Amino acid sequence: MGKMKLMPDAHGRFGPFGGQYVPETLMPALDELSAAYHQAKTDKSFHEEWMALLKDYVGRPTPLRQAFRMSEKLGFPVYLKREDLNHTGAHKINNTMGQILLARRMGKTRIIAETGAGQHGVATATAAALFGLKAEIYMGAEDVERQALNVYRMRLLGAEVHSVHSGTSTLKDATNEAIRDWVTNVRDTFYVIGSVVGPHPYPMMVRDFQSIIGIEARRQFRQLTSGFPTHIVAPVGGGSNSMGIFYPFRQDPVALIGVEAAGEGIETGRHAATITMAERGILHGSLSYLLQDADGQIQPAHSISAGLDYPGVGPEHAYFHHTGRAQYVSITDQEALDAFHRLAEWEGIIPALESAHAIAWVIKEQKVLESANARVLVNLSGRGDKDVDAVLGYEEGNHGQEPH
Repeated sequence: MGKMKLMPDAHGRFGPFGGQYVPETLMPALDELSAAYHQAKTDKSFHEEWMALLKDYVGRPTPLRQAFRMSEKLGFPVYLKREDLNHTGAHKINNTMGQILLARRMGKTRIIAETGAGQHGVATATAAALFGLKAEIYMGAEDVERQALNVYRMRLLGAEVHSVHSGTSTLKDATNEAIRDWVTNVRDTFYVIGSVVGPHPYPMMVRDFQSIIGIEARRQFRQLTSGFPTHIVAPVGGGSNSMGIFYPFRQDPVALIGVEAAGEGIETGRHAATITMAERGILHGSLSYLLQDADGQIQPAHSISAGLDYPGVGPEHAYFHHTGRAQYVSITDQEALDAFHRLAEWEGIIPALESAHAIAWVIKEQKVLESANARVLVNLSGRGDKDVDAVLGYEEGNHGQEPH
């Protein structure tokens, strides 16, 4: 495997992707953020404070363990990186802790964020509460309804939740509103972006904070097996959990598999599979692959998983696809629901619907992986408490029974 170049470049580009496509009024804020992050990144005390919080507050390192019953059922070893065991129940808090430490360092007193499944909103509200900062969270009205538990958690933590009714009332529209807020209140406000999307330096910064997942997993897997996995599988919406585990393995002889949401099926047009239906375009400040029509208008994304309901993907994922370093595949709502049940039954772990997409791909590719003597590592990015009501409602409304 050829050595990959260190990305992004000085202009915030991952090959042809990334960059800063924002209103001129936001450029000073991005320049300020870039300078502050560069300084923090080289400051040992900043890194030590962040790592101490991850250890003593978040609960890292998260375990990596073989899923023995799943392995037995499928005929090859499957290992789970347990990001669901973090405080707040997902990987999102790795990044929010880093960004809010940066906000404090920059003297910002107000925190804003966007959220889809609600986990980034909860993680942002949690970190803001820890440091006594005001937090306001933008969330699509559709996601507010299907993630009511996480909305209540955010409010319990002292955050104000703004329900966004424009557009498709999902993550894309929540992000639009958060950017409008930031443009208006840039002097005292820090925008905590939850995925490896947006203008530079966000894709790099979120990747760096989430790379703790892959750094730990690489060490743990080698201690457990004395080798590497053959495949690393992770769900991809914007792509922070997947880039977090992929990046530290990027130079290793490992297949990287990003699993997008096919929703009701690619052929229906109601899906969120961005890279597998790739068209280049600009969204939320960077150039990447987007769901768009022939006129370049953004198409709505559809998935049972609120965290995968995004019509774009992080520019570094676009670069990994462009260079062939990672393979991107898609899984339907029904396949993810089946996997949601299977992992619960096999391992006593109820996964987030996002994570269930990754589990579903492993199940679907059982014969191919078994014949290849695969050793598969799945990034279990979050726990499924937040999705139980949505799954129950879906099954009662559509099927009246569990999927099999």
